[in-house]
Amino acid sequence: MQYLLCFSHLPWNFVYQRPQHLLSRFGKRYEIFYFEEPREGEADQYEIISQDGISLVHITLSHQQENRNARLQKIIDEILKSNNIENYLCWYYTPMALEYTSQLSPEYTIYDSMDELSAFRFAPPQLLDLENDLFKKADIVFTGGHTLYQAKKNRHHNIHPFPSSIDKSHFMAARKITTDPEDQKDIPFPRFGFYGVIDERFDIELLREVAIKKPEWQFIMIGPVVKINPADLPASDNIHYLGPKSYSDLPKYISHWDIALVLFALNESTEFISPTKTPEYLAAGLPVISTPIKDVVNPYGVSNLVHIADNADTFIKLAEQELSTNCRKDWLSKVDRFLENDSWDNTFEKMNTLINNLKN
Repeated sequence: MQYLLCFSHLPWNFVYQRPQHLLSRFGKRYEIFYFEEPREGEADQYEIISQDGISLVHITLSHQQENRNARLQKIIDEILKSNNIENYLCWYYTPMALEYTSQLSPEYTIYDSMDELSAFRFAPPQLLDLENDLFKKADIVFTGGHTLYQAKKNRHHNIHPFPSSIDKSHFMAARKITTDPEDQKDIPFPRFGFYGVIDERFDIELLREVAIKKPEWQFIMIGPVVKINPADLPASDNIHYLGPKSYSDLPKYISHWDIALVLFALNESTEFISPTKTPEYLAAGLPVISTPIKDVVNPYGVSNLVHIADNADTFIKLAEQELSTNCRKDWLSKVDRFLENDSWDNTFEKMNTLINNLKN
């Protein structure tokens, strides 16, 4: 059995997204150890929990900062030794992990650059230098979208764009769900919905302005609030923050929305994102209004699958047009044709082929 060691900045049980979709599929070919970012605690220790066919590694370090990376290296070496891990690949989601994994000797190194992490709030200052080191070390690089690929394509000889994909059957189920979740069923219509992490990328001001101008419209926000003060979020009777929901429950919520939202501000942290929710909303059969995120404008906007709004007045105009639409049969057929060959299974197969080609 060959092992795959993944080092990620995202806890496995935070939001079900790209790492979970991909690694759960790679788990059919490899024994996967998923290393979350170390946490602070009373002592240096670790635990390994089996979940979703993956071994989740939780490392805790004592509060003292002396020799932190050396102590992490020692723990990782111990994990490899105790689990008889000798033949393995390394898969990085965060360049920061290079600080404590430089001692490893993988057969191949994979960098899945799903976001421009250096542009995110509270990004460590050394991240860019470490990413340069990771580009030198990596045998193959994937990017989470075409815009990010264009920005990084000249930094590596073997780099490939893999934008967000979908689990179609999971989200297409929303087209037939009739039961409204308990915490949503009493919210009036029309409903505009968003799910995802609510952080510095979220367009707070657009939501605030539209909610004020259209008090009869209801806005449902699903997801954790991180890296921003919840008090800064707009608060009104027609905005409903329902908190995080499990991936399995998302179709139940969105099945009772009128319009889905890709509600991101235009700033340095969103310049290169390729929101997974865009094709997921479409698979659910929902019309979508998005801010002009590059990887949404092209291909979804230019294909007339998603409405693009760069201000509140445009948003309202597009929403009113969509709410007055009685039949979306032709549009939905176009959506289904567009998404026909789009799946995480296909993405996995293509990635796996490229990795296998490294061995030839």
